[in-house]
Amino acid sequence: MITIIQSLPQIMATCLIVTIISEIIVALIIGVREKKDLVNIVLVNIITNPLVVIIPIYCNFKYGLLGRNICLYTLEILTVLVEGFIYYKVLKYKKINGFLLSFILNLSSYLIGILTNFIIYGHT
Repeated sequence: MITIIQSLPQIMATCLIVTIISEIIVALIIGVREKKDLVNIVLVNIITNPLVVIIPIYCNFKYGLLGRNICLYTLEILTVLVEGFIYYKVLKYKKINGFLLSFILNLSSYLIGILTNFIIYGHT
């Protein structure tokens, strides 16, 4: 437990950086081009990502792996909904509904995060 607490800043920074890079790349592939839209995607992730990283780690200590997984997937769904609402209201990009955009971006960063965890830590 001490090891994870000590490495929490590195874990959080890695998760945030991987999330931002992957979601910006996917957003660009989808066609998001407005600088303000891309900045908003980054800002939204700066707010939501730490919660999606820290809370499941806590749930893992408190309730075990099953509790962590329930917590993680619940938070991922809530994140898609919250970010989707923000994207729907704020982004100028309207080719894809904000909720669908949020789902696509979060799914891509989640899958890339699993791959990154496997590469860095040898597990998901």
